[in-house]
Amino acid sequence: MLIANPRATRNAYPETLGNILNVKSGDESRAWLAGWELINPEPTPLWDLSGAAALLGVARIGLKDESFRSPLGSFKALGAPIALMRLVMRLWPMHEIDPRKLIEGGYREMVTNLTVISATDGNHGKALAAAARSIGCNCVIVLHANVSAEREAAIAAYGARIVRIAGNYDESVEHAAQLANTNGWHVVSDTSYEGYEAIPRDVMQGYGTIAAEVIEQSGGAWTHVFLQGGVGGLAAGVASYLWEHHGAARPRFIVVEPRQADCLYQSAVAGGAAKATGSVDSVMAGLACGETSPLAWTILEPCVDNFMLIDDADAIEAMRSLATGAAGDVPIVSGESGAAGLAGLAILMRNPDLARAAGLDASSRVLLISTEGATAPGVYAELVGASAPTVAARRDAWLSQVTQ
Repeated sequence: MLIANPRATRNAYPETLGNILNVKSGDESRAWLAGWELINPEPTPLWDLSGAAALLGVARIGLKDESFRSPLGSFKALGAPIALMRLVMRLWPMHEIDPRKLIEGGYREMVTNLTVISATDGNHGKALAAAARSIGCNCVIVLHANVSAEREAAIAAYGARIVRIAGNYDESVEHAAQLANTNGWHVVSDTSYEGYEAIPRDVMQGYGTIAAEVIEQSGGAWTHVFLQGGVGGLAAGVASYLWEHHGAARPRFIVVEPRQADCLYQSAVAGGAAKATGSVDSVMAGLACGETSPLAWTILEPCVDNFMLIDDADAIEAMRSLATGAAGDVPIVSGESGAAGLAGLAILMRNPDLARAAGLDASSRVLLISTEGATAPGVYAELVGASAPTVAARRDAWLSQVTQ
């Protein structure tokens, strides 16, 4: 299912949006994290999938592989740490805090009584827990009923205290806010709500690193960029950076969501931040969100050209295609949410009417972002039919042949 957004514009990046997200702050965030031990100092790979491009009938497909970003396994390593760092700097304004020293634990004694809390589907919580451990503060993570025990263990491994609830993601967000209010803790969430915008803005700002690296690696090569949905944070962080950089010549942005977690799609229909109409539960755990972040929607409403929905089976098919290295491409470890962009592109290119509606043809140059690797290794192996280490070994063998 694909719809056009009638409110999308192709003007220069508006100053009003620049007051929320901007290239300058994105680059600052990137510099602050450059020395963190859990961030790869090198840009993540931008793979050229020429085989997939030929099969699907486009000129080029580039895939930005965020599984290389961090041992944490996903792009979330760019968001939660920056938000936590900026929170500490706001809480201690009289101290001249060095951000790089902060993430290395240089202010551990100062923050020892600080407790931060967040709800998560997995990756954001793990990134926040890891950042809290590095900085030296306490972390509580609220998990809803559909978060796997495997993801819970990965978060707990970074020292976070886990709180389980019986409800869904949106109910876990509410529970985290209640606990914070009762205990005097600070919510570090990637979704905004009334009266809570500064920290989600900081999270989104961190994601600008992905766009900055893409520009350095490829310049203005892309006609289309596929972005995963969720609450809208990733899409807003990447799209705002590319829009500000390219201006009116920005690429076409297409947001992809699970059919049962269609909050951004419904926001486009309603003309304002809306809720999902389905069950929300999806194999694409990172995208299983029921409510749009209003702050993210402020960015997305004027720049996302199309919104589309995919089924869980589509994401699984794309995971398997990436893992095998279709038509001679490099094999890629891409998780359930990571493969959503390729799934969306494949659906559109198999339907000529949908492809035309999205402006896709044989001359299109498409950027995809694989937002995560096998962040739940057991789930990955079950869905793909091969373990992440097996696929990584295929990738390494492919690379060794290419360099010979």
